[in-house]
Amino acid sequence: MKTKKVFFCTNCGSETLKWSGKCPVCGSWNTVQEQTITVSKSKNDSALFTPTGHALLLSDVESEKETRFSTGIGELDRVLGGGAVEGSMILIGGTPGIGKSTLLLQICNTLCNMGTTLYVTGEESGKQLKMRAERLNISCSNLYILSETNLQAILDSTDVVKPKFLIADSIQTIYSTDSDSAPGSISQVKECTMQFMQIAKKLDITVFIVGHVNKEGAIAGPRVLEHMVDCVLYFEGDHNFSYRILRSVKNRFGSTNEIGVFEMSDNGLSEVPNPSEMLLMGRPENSPGTCVTCIMEGTRPILAEIQALVASTSFNVPRRTSNGIDYNRAMLLIAVLEKRGGIKLNMCDTYVNVIGGLSIDEPAADLATLLAIASSRLDKPIGDDVVAIGEVGLTGEIRSVSSLNQRLSEINRLGFSKCIIPKNTKETIVRPDNLQILEVSNLSEALAYTIGAKAQR
Repeated sequence: MKTKKVFFCTNCGSETLKWSGKCPVCGSWNTVQEQTITVSKSKNDSALFTPTGHALLLSDVESEKETRFSTGIGELDRVLGGGAVEGSMILIGGTPGIGKSTLLLQICNTLCNMGTTLYVTGEESGKQLKMRAERLNISCSNLYILSETNLQAILDSTDVVKPKFLIADSIQTIYSTDSDSAPGSISQVKECTMQFMQIAKKLDITVFIVGHVNKEGAIAGPRVLEHMVDCVLYFEGDHNFSYRILRSVKNRFGSTNEIGVFEMSDNGLSEVPNPSEMLLMGRPENSPGTCVTCIMEGTRPILAEIQALVASTSFNVPRRTSNGIDYNRAMLLIAVLEKRGGIKLNMCDTYVNVIGGLSIDEPAADLATLLAIASSRLDKPIGDDVVAIGEVGLTGEIRSVSSLNQRLSEINRLGFSKCIIPKNTKETIVRPDNLQILEVSNLSEALAYTIGAKAQR
C-alpha cells in the first residue's frame, strides 16, 4: 500500500500531477483540487468484458441481442428505450427531494417478482426506509435492505445475497477504505463506481445508482462518472409544482430524446400518460401574448404553451428574459421580428416563458414564440384554437420540421381547429377532418393570418 497526492478536475475528472488555475483538458477555471489516494500494489484489475483479457477479432466476438425487462412504470420504460437492459448500470440524478429514491423504491415491486433485489441506502436507516415503503404500499418478499456506506461491506453483502438487481442510494455517501479521501470526493466516486461496474458486468447484475446534482445542475463529482455508466437519467422539476420530468441524457441501448412525466403525490409518483393536457391546463382564454406549439420529445408529440410579455421600459437598455427557451435563440428571434416583421421592440422589455417548467430546444417552436411576442406587443390575441409550428430563418422564411403528421394528429386529438405550418414540407401532409391547416412561407403571412399585422420584409 502506498499513498500519493494527485490533482483532479471537478468538472471533467481529469488527473494532473500539479495544481493549475485552469484545467488543461476542459479549460475550466478554479476546478483543480488536491486529493490523497491510496494505491494497492496487490490489486488485481481483471478484465471486465473478455474472459482472457486479450484482444479479440471483431468476427470472433459473440453478439447477442440485449435482454430487456420492464420496470413496471411505463414512463420509465419509455425513457430507457423500452425497458432496462440486464447487466446494465443506470445513473439517476436530481436535486435532493425531487423523487429519485421514491421512484427506485416503487420499481422494487416489479423487480422483486423477477429476482432478488438489494437496496443499499447510505442516507437513511432501515426503519426510515421501511416507513417510506409502507407509505408507498411496497411489500416485497425478497427485497433486502442494507443501511451501509462502506463499499467493502456492500460487496460482501452482495456475495451473500446474490441479488439480480442492486440499488445504491447514493453514490456520494459510499466510500472505499482503499482511499483516504472523504466520501463524495472525486477519487471515492470514481473508485466506488468502478467497483459497481465490475459486479454489474461480471455477475450480470442490473445496478441502479442515485447521484446528487451540484448548483450548476450537473451530477456531483467528476464528469467521468457519467462516462462509466450505461445510462444517465436526470429527474427535473420545481419543488413548488407536483409534476416531475425524467429526461435521458445518455443511453447506450436507446434514444436520448425521450422524456417521462410524473406527478408527485402523498402515495408516491404516478405516471402522466398525456402531458399535453397537463401543460395546457388553466390556459387563459382570448388573452394576448400566448401561443401553443407542438414539439417532439423522442417519438411523443407534446403541446406546449409559450407566453410572452412585452412592456415599455424605463431604462436605456431594455431587459430580455427567457425561461424554457435558450436565451440566445430568443434574442435571435426578437431581432428577426424587428427586422422582418416590422414590430419595434427596442424600447420594450421582453419576457418569454414556457408554461409547466418544460425546456424547449427544438426549432419548431420558433414561429409560436414570435407570434406570442407580436401578440403581446400589439395587444391582440391570436386565438385559443390556433397552434403554430415552424422554424424561422434569419430572412423571415418559415422552414419545414420533422414528424409533421404526428404533430397534426395530436393537435386534432386535443380539439384545436387551426394550425399554421410551413408551406414547403418534406412529407405528404395528411389533413385531419376537423383541423384547418394554414400554410405560410414567411413571417409576413403568419402575422397577417393571426393578428392582422402588416409585416415588412
